[in-house]
Amino acid sequence: MHITFHGAVREVTGSMHLIGTETDHILLDCGLYQGRRKESEEKNRVLPFQASMINNVVLSHAHIDHSGRIPLLVKKGFSGRIVCTRATADTCAYLLPDSAHIQEQDAEYLNYKTVRAALSHGPTLNGKPIGKRKYEALKKMLKKGGGQRIDADAVTQLMIRHRLERVEPLYSIEDAEQALSQFDGVPYHSTSTVGKHLTCTFYEAGHILGSAITIVRHNDNGRTRTVAFTGDLGRFDKPILRDPCFHFDEQDRDIDMLIIESTYGDRDHEPVVDLKPHLMKTLNAAFERGGCVLIPAFAYGRTQELLYIIHELYSEGAVKPRPVYVDSPLATNITKVFGEHPEVYDRDTHETFLRNGKNPFDFKQVHFTQSVEESMALMRDNNPHIVISASGMCEAGRILHHLRYKIHNPKNTIIIVGFMAQHTLGRRILEQGEAYEAAGRTGDAPIVKILNKEYPLKAHVEKIGGFSAHGDRNELLRFLKSSNLRVKKIVVVHGEEDQSLAFADLLRKNGYDARVPMVGQTFEL
Repeated sequence: MHITFHGAVREVTGSMHLIGTETDHILLDCGLYQGRRKESEEKNRVLPFQASMINNVVLSHAHIDHSGRIPLLVKKGFSGRIVCTRATADTCAYLLPDSAHIQEQDAEYLNYKTVRAALSHGPTLNGKPIGKRKYEALKKMLKKGGGQRIDADAVTQLMIRHRLERVEPLYSIEDAEQALSQFDGVPYHSTSTVGKHLTCTFYEAGHILGSAITIVRHNDNGRTRTVAFTGDLGRFDKPILRDPCFHFDEQDRDIDMLIIESTYGDRDHEPVVDLKPHLMKTLNAAFERGGCVLIPAFAYGRTQELLYIIHELYSEGAVKPRPVYVDSPLATNITKVFGEHPEVYDRDTHETFLRNGKNPFDFKQVHFTQSVEESMALMRDNNPHIVISASGMCEAGRILHHLRYKIHNPKNTIIIVGFMAQHTLGRRILEQGEAYEAAGRTGDAPIVKILNKEYPLKAHVEKIGGFSAHGDRNELLRFLKSSNLRVKKIVVVHGEEDQSLAFADLLRKNGYDARVPMVGQTFEL
């Protein structure tokens, strides 16, 4: 039995690890690389093995950096099962088609840019230059609907006519739908056969709805080898989900190799207990000013956690109830999935909401916007309210339009509840907003550019930490020390190189045999 580490190695995205035996090849995750467009595009298009050689995929959870290349795998010839928890399967039913839609849109936009660039460098027709009037007519052909939407058919025709190289999407919505037909959702703590001598069992990881710690066992001629894969490990004492599992069945306790994430392998989070009072204080301050609150949030996980805490604050009378709008079609669908899986909720959620016949994510003040027209009307509404909208880093989606209508008003507040990567609009809003606050909000407000137009950042900016769905280094270590697993060796993945190396060093100082693989490196069991 051997394991080759193909993705999320000395980096965070693209989770993918291949287990091989004499008879089977099983993939742990098949995630999408995310980051700079050109670099991630090159990585995503190349699978380091023949897709048809993979018997089955064992999926830890639905996040796109763990599941996002499954449609590509299917497109290239994979015909096996994707084994995961039931909640993960239900979530992927929305996330994978959405990812495919993004792939198609990106390809369409790149092809549009290629044609525009070709036309701008002196368009020709049958090898002869064309006149200015014809040139302007060709440019207009590229858009429809009043100049707002790309005309894909016209772009294709011009690419063929001018022999331009076409960009194809990584996969299509049809590929995603085919992949979904191969999903096999199973309960936690049940054992599934995934190969001739291979089984897998899922335990709660506490990271996101449906996330699992996977135990893979290879039994052959009375000899057993066991691999544990944490996927992404969650935090302790967070609302909604149960904590990461400590108690594993006896047959799953002896681990020859544990593959563990290290996203925050050298960092500490703010205490979970500070989340609720911090949010309460921020909401009350905004409403007392007569302002609105904008919260950029990821559709999967962060949105539902915010709804849960706001529901609590309203029920307790800690915050005067104001309308709460979830303005993201994907977040609306994912929230429905959360509501359909109460079996994964923790005890507090059952006692606070379910026993009283309440849905944690749906209350009187919550409105899920359905149409673009509703969203546009909401942008112009200056009565105090809360908007939770994608995307989490303010790089795309409806949040951009809410920001451009609200960012210049000092009554309003923008709450940052997640990590903002460098070079993103969310990061610029956070840094410039904090600097403006530190300067006493005196002088000219900083300027931010949204959709190619500049706006003064007069709204208050508040960062509320502790919402991360990943355990920090102390929580990762707590899992190892508190669980009943007997671990021989540890392989550290899913972290930037400095985080993985630092966490491996911390593990060694605590008596564990830990190492950080290189991309493509194979370890034998």
